[in-house]
Amino acid sequence: VQLQASGGGLVQPGGSLRLSCVASGFTLDHNAIGWFRQAPGKERELVAVINSGGNTIYTDSVKGRFTISRGNAKNTVYLQMNSLKPEDTAVYYCAVYDSGSVHYTGSYTYWGQGTQVTVSS
Repeated sequence: VQLQASGGGLVQPGGSLRLSCVASGFTLDHNAIGWFRQAPGKERELVAVINSGGNTIYTDSVKGRFTISRGNAKNTVYLQMNSLKPEDTAVYYCAVYDSGSVHYTGSYTYWGQGTQVTVSS
């Protein structure tokens, strides 16, 4: 069981990126999947989560800019990030939800390795 997060990079403020989370060894369609981020010196925080029914939750700072979605393949979840800001700079992780609060990292089991997003001019 592995999660692979990819799609990060360097982008100018106002730009866009699409992150992908691909699972190997299992499908993601029956699980809630979360995207978290961790900036230097800060705690890992929930960015967005999508459940098996397609319902979503976003942290306030990304509402209207980021969209979490499932791909046609059952082992893929995306995070479309638009109107990026310097404060979005962080390592982004995807994770499989298990139980408990969706905002809590301990509620997630499998984690991807993270992909760096840097927003800078």
